[in-house]
Amino acid sequence: MLKIGRFNSLKIVRKRDDSVWLEGTAEQELMLQDPAVADKQEGDTLDVFIYTDGQGGLLATLKKPKAQVGEVAFLPVVATGKVGAFLDWGLPKDLFVPFSEQKQKMQVGRSYLVRLFLDEDNRIAASTMLDDFILDEAVYLKQGDEVDLMIAGQTELGYKAVVNHKFWGLLYKNETFQPLKIGQQCRGYIKQIRPDKRIDLILDRAKFADKVDQVSDAIMQALQQQGGHLPLNDKSAPETIYRQFGVSKKIFKQAIGRLYKARQIEINENSIKQVNIPSA
Repeated sequence: MLKIGRFNSLKIVRKRDDSVWLEGTAEQELMLQDPAVADKQEGDTLDVFIYTDGQGGLLATLKKPKAQVGEVAFLPVVATGKVGAFLDWGLPKDLFVPFSEQKQKMQVGRSYLVRLFLDEDNRIAASTMLDDFILDEAVYLKQGDEVDLMIAGQTELGYKAVVNHKFWGLLYKNETFQPLKIGQQCRGYIKQIRPDKRIDLILDRAKFADKVDQVSDAIMQALQQQGGHLPLNDKSAPETIYRQFGVSKKIFKQAIGRLYKARQIEINENSIKQVNIPSA
C-alpha cells in the first residue's frame, strides 16, 4: 500500500530512456521522469516520495521535501489565495495550508511552524494548529533517550520544543547555555519524564550524566539534615521521590545504588540510612 506524503520503495515495472513506470495502485502505475534513472533497469527498486497533484492524482519524485506527512517543519509562505496559504517545502507543487488550519492569517515572506497531514481526500496539507497533533504526555520515551528537537517557542521557564515530531517537551532556561530560535532543529536528551508524563529536556549529554552525582550529593545532604535517616528507598512512589528531590525514580535509584556500592548508605525495607565509614 502506498504511503502518500512519505518515501516509498517501489519496483520499476517498465522503462524507456530516462523515464520509468513504478508499481503503484491496482489502477495506476506511477511514471517518473528523471535523468538519474537512466542507468536503472526493470526490477530495480527506487526510493521515491509520493505526493498528489491538484486533482488528487499521485506523483512520484526522487527529490527530498523539507518534511513528510507526520512531521513538523518551519516553512516560508510564498503565496496566499482565497482558500489559504502556500508554503515552499522543496517540491515544485507548493504545500497548502487551508484557512481553517491557520492559527492566525499567514503572511507572504514569513515562516511558520507547521505539521503535515493528509486531509479527508488524501491530499497533503499543513497546519499551524500543532496542539491538535502534538501530544503533551510521553508514550514510549524514557530518561536518557537521544531525541530530535524542533524549537517551537519561548516560555517563562525556557523553550518549548517538539520531540521526535510527536510530543511536547521543555528545555529549562537555566540549563540552556546557547541561543535558540523558533524553527531551529537540534539533538537533545530526555532529562526526565515527570510524574504527569510531561517531558523535561536537556541539550548536553554530559549534564544529564552528572545528574546522578548531583542527586547523590542531595541525598547525602538530606540525610545529614535529618539525622542520617530518610523514609525513602527504591520502592518509594515516583511522586514522593519527585516531591523530595525533583527527579525521576530511575535517577533516584541510580543515585542510592551508587551510594550503597560506595558503602555510604544502607537500604532498609522502608528507608535509607547513612553509614558512618571509619577513617583509615
